[in-house]
Amino acid sequence: MSDTPPPTRVLVCDDQALVRTGYVTIFSAQPDMQVVGEAENGHEAVQTARRLRPDVVVMDIRMPLLDGIQATRQLAGPDTEDAPKVLAVTTFNVDAYVYDALRAGASGFLLKDAPPAELVNGVRTVARGEALLAPAVTRHLIGHFAQHLRPADTSRPARQDVVRALTPRELEVLQLIAEGLSNAEIAASMFITPETVKTYVSRILAKLGLRDRVQAVVLAYRVGLVPGTP
Repeated sequence: MSDTPPPTRVLVCDDQALVRTGYVTIFSAQPDMQVVGEAENGHEAVQTARRLRPDVVVMDIRMPLLDGIQATRQLAGPDTEDAPKVLAVTTFNVDAYVYDALRAGASGFLLKDAPPAELVNGVRTVARGEALLAPAVTRHLIGHFAQHLRPADTSRPARQDVVRALTPRELEVLQLIAEGLSNAEIAASMFITPETVKTYVSRILAKLGLRDRVQAVVLAYRVGLVPGTP
């Protein structure tokens, strides 16, 4: 018997046929991936995902009939069970949609014109359950629009709650996650092993009642834990 794990089942959702074809070609060329279907609008994305049960849904944010945000919410929102991982793809000029996609349940996002290797890595990352916020995108996009992530009133009580819930070491890990560092980069920065970082991340998510790394980043920005944010 082979110890090789089954390939990651991917559903590609985009209203542009050329983009879908490009994604399908890229993912199908990977030995650890299998494209199980395509969808050209949000309604079709939801129906196809529920029928085929992919591991990862690559979801364009802006699609007809039902946009990618609403489709993501139906597939991976807080009340869903056995939800697939959703990797939202977007462009810089739709910043208002990025945070909404993450809140809707996306496990991460990448720029739509990301290089093939970055797209492939994105699918692999969310498939592992690690959630993806590409460092360059995190620093540029979420940092730039951090004002959209924080409550309009005051973040002080929420910040105090987070600080009380976490140990100083866990708080440091959370801040580094929010700055866009990968587990390997956090490990190198803190002189610990990647396995220890994973343990810290799991504890952080459990203590704060968060689903994944994406929600941790959003929370960190909302309460002003990231250096340079109020």
